[in-house]
Amino acid sequence: MTTRDLQLDEQGRLKHFLDIDGLPRALLARILDAAEQFAGVGDRAVKKVPLLRGKTIVNLFFEPSTRTRTTFELAAKRLSADVLNLNIEASATKKGETLLDTLRTLEAMHCDMFVVRHETSGAAHFIARNVAPHIRVINAGDGRHAHPTQALLDVFTIRRHKPGFSGLAVAIVGDILHSRVARSEIHALRALGTRDIRVVGPRTLVPDGIEALGVRVFHELDAGLADCDVVVMLRLQQERMAGALLPSGQEYFRLYGLTEARLAAARPDVIVMHPGPINRGIEIDSAVADGGRSVILQQVSHGIAIRMAVMAMAMGSLAGGERSD
Repeated sequence: MTTRDLQLDEQGRLKHFLDIDGLPRALLARILDAAEQFAGVGDRAVKKVPLLRGKTIVNLFFEPSTRTRTTFELAAKRLSADVLNLNIEASATKKGETLLDTLRTLEAMHCDMFVVRHETSGAAHFIARNVAPHIRVINAGDGRHAHPTQALLDVFTIRRHKPGFSGLAVAIVGDILHSRVARSEIHALRALGTRDIRVVGPRTLVPDGIEALGVRVFHELDAGLADCDVVVMLRLQQERMAGALLPSGQEYFRLYGLTEARLAAARPDVIVMHPGPINRGIEIDSAVADGGRSVILQQVSHGIAIRMAVMAMAMGSLAGGERSD
């Protein structure tokens, strides 16, 4: 079974949300449109809609997260679902219980959806293949592989600032090698028609053969930023690095840190993004992170709307997702 077949049912509707790669452009557009409808829920006096009332969603996080877990929890609660945050550090999996045993235990509690973050690439796919048929699985990040809701909240943010995707030049800068965000973002941007996608970073942090994904590779920041409409800065994931891939944080900032002076190479209306958490003074200067061209905090807010849309569609509470190709 392909990833696409795993994610979509026989009618082409969203069943699990595991990866951007292979999903139809029309389906991604429907998710973005649904998020547009949900974006204003947070401004209401009562920040809830009843779409998932009576459903139970489990945040199953096997590695630390604050921003992603919290926005998934808020999204589920705004859809009126009941939410269980499983503390993996105190769970039975730390006492020897297998992952499948944990899943079966949660299924016996009549849960409806698992939101999964795991340090191992492919973990969300494994869970989706092994859960009961009625349970839906959302990938909240697996190893170096994928982070599909982060990619969609990023393109949603771009769509709110730019008139279309086809004419954009987007630079993704930093630790491409270890970044699941970069991979998902490239797939999302390509699916939506972006023609000029650039990855920028030191040779040790850009994977060989990434050009096959339809991107241009730059190893000098100024060249990579030239005339860009969107700059996405990535966190240096030193916890995933084996060996000395970088000389020092100070040296990295000198060569690849985003400053106001460097940003001058981009277009005047450029927007600056970062999936967080930010390492100030290593990846990005505070003047840029907090400046007028930064949309970093907007990304956080938009993450709630995107995750509401994905969960509602996966649970069949929103129309959309028919095959169009």
